[in-house]
Amino acid sequence: MNTEEPLSMIVNHINVMGSFAFAISGALVALRNKLDPFGVLIVAFLTAVGGGTIRDMLIADRDVFWLFDTNIIYAILAGALTAMIFRSKLQFFQKPIFFYDAIGLGLFTITGVQIGIDYELNAFICVLLGTVTGVFGGVLRDVIVNEIPVVFQKEIYATASIFGGALYLLLIYLKIPNPYLQVIPIICIIATRIIAVTYNISLPNIYKNEQ
Repeated sequence: MNTEEPLSMIVNHINVMGSFAFAISGALVALRNKLDPFGVLIVAFLTAVGGGTIRDMLIADRDVFWLFDTNIIYAILAGALTAMIFRSKLQFFQKPIFFYDAIGLGLFTITGVQIGIDYELNAFICVLLGTVTGVFGGVLRDVIVNEIPVVFQKEIYATASIFGGALYLLLIYLKIPNPYLQVIPIICIIATRIIAVTYNISLPNIYKNEQ
């Protein structure tokens, strides 16, 4: 008897956890910019569903994931309320916004890659969908609060997502079972992002020789 949890259920759980983490990230950015509670909810919502919505719109015959899954909405509301109510308690991380953003990046990247696989897309496109899913919620968040999106700066952000997506495909090729198949690349993405920020590791600055 196969005791492995069905892959679709694992992906759904990852979607909910990713939505919660990204909602906290978005809400904390909104609170930092002194938005009112409605503004906090909007930014949390866009951060949580932005990347996945763009991904689903790119796939012609796919429904937008959060329209038919109320658990996603509940997770976003829970994340936003957690950030608003326990804002001071979340400061035990040196950079709490970055921490929750890294978790969301790891979780959503893998769901994006898996959806590409489900639609039998090219491996490169699967990794691209994973990156879109992982990073574009943060892009929308930063644009809304009038900041330059992290992905467009020299920080290792999209690079971590690409690395994790490629690793996920490799683990599938190696026939690694669930849930290790998902857990390993998710942890690698989160760890890569944390290490890069902690030790100030970044991509080369192409403008360093300009005045």
